[in-house]
Amino acid sequence: MPAALHPYLNFDGKAREAFEFYGQALGGTPQFSTFGEFQAVPEGHPASDLIMHGALEVTDLIRLYVSDYIEGMSPGKFTVGNNVTLSLMGDDEQVLRSAFEKLSEGGEITMPLEKQMWGDVYGSFTDRFGIVWQVNISGGEG
Repeated sequence: MPAALHPYLNFDGKAREAFEFYGQALGGTPQFSTFGEFQAVPEGHPASDLIMHGALEVTDLIRLYVSDYIEGMSPGKFTVGNNVTLSLMGDDEQVLRSAFEKLSEGGEITMPLEKQMWGDVYGSFTDRFGIVWQVNISGGEG
């Protein structure tokens, strides 16, 4: 998939509910992975059933992604109205690495581009204008 820009929504424990609603409204079936499935929280942690990543792919052009915010694990503070992140995703490593480097200039890198447990290269930052970005390179070399 070439590089594409998608909104990534964050919720305070309501990601599943929101995406089931959006799926009904837009005509798609959401897919979810929980923090517990990725063993991203200790077993029995109250957040283990919360959504680590969810996708709602209605068409090639309408794609939304979601996660639940967990205080202490997620960057920043959850604030309704500021809970949308822009996500650059795809397999064009050169384009996506360049975008990460250039867009993060003058901002704050919260996670450098690194190989992740799901197999992709991922990083995040807040740009100098306060916009939060994520970059995910499918199958990237790290």
